[in-house]
Amino acid sequence: MDIEDLGVNLSADEPALGLRASLALHRLAERVEANHVASAREKGWSWQQIGDALGVTRQSVHAKYSKESS
Repeated sequence: MDIEDLGVNLSADEPALGLRASLALHRLAERVEANHVASAREKGWSWQQIGDALGVTRQSVHAKYSKESS
């Protein structure tokens, strides 16, 4: 789904279109977050700093991303 379709589908009256758009946004957000977590770790950020920036505990962000940054 491209960005134009996403905008249209988010406001669509058809549940299937809206749900697919919601899924696409969720997947995009996950990729953006993972990329920025990896970047922060490369720049020396602690898990606590990353957790604070994301509004979650350091333990939860570490559990989610520590294998990817090893």
